[in-house]
Amino acid sequence: MSSQSTRRWFFGTFGSIVLVGAAGCLGSPNTESPPFEGTLAVTEAVQYSSPGCSCCEEYATYLREFLDVELVERFPSNVAGIKEQFGVPEDLLSCHTLVLDDLVVEGHVPADVIATALKRSSVSGIALAGMPAGSPGMPGEQTSPFTIYEFSRGAVGDVFIEV
Repeated sequence: MSSQSTRRWFFGTFGSIVLVGAAGCLGSPNTESPPFEGTLAVTEAVQYSSPGCSCCEEYATYLREFLDVELVERFPSNVAGIKEQFGVPEDLLSCHTLVLDDLVVEGHVPADVIATALKRSSVSGIALAGMPAGSPGMPGEQTSPFTIYEFSRGAVGDVFIEV
């Protein structure tokens, strides 16, 4: 093989690898399983998702790995009304609201954090505000700790945990 052919082969192969790798990072949801390997001990699971939101679907797929019950997905036309009904504060809003028995979970909260909240009867709601990159169901990589807050009846509480 001539040196020019070798260079073309190298740059062609390297360029293809870079393109495929970059494309995967741009739009692939984070579907890695967290360290939590158990199941969420609940008898009812309902997720209220924003209609047409693909990350809500990705989060539901992620969550099903940790449930022994069926996850019911609902797509209400008035998602804001659902959030208000369950007391999610405006500062903590995300694209979907999950209700696991008596616990309200707003946003892309990791399963291990939900498991911890389920063990604390004093916690009525937890939230990971927005749609941070690298959280379950969201593309990209986590660049800073996720701050999950407690909430109750529309009021933001203390930091529940940072992960």
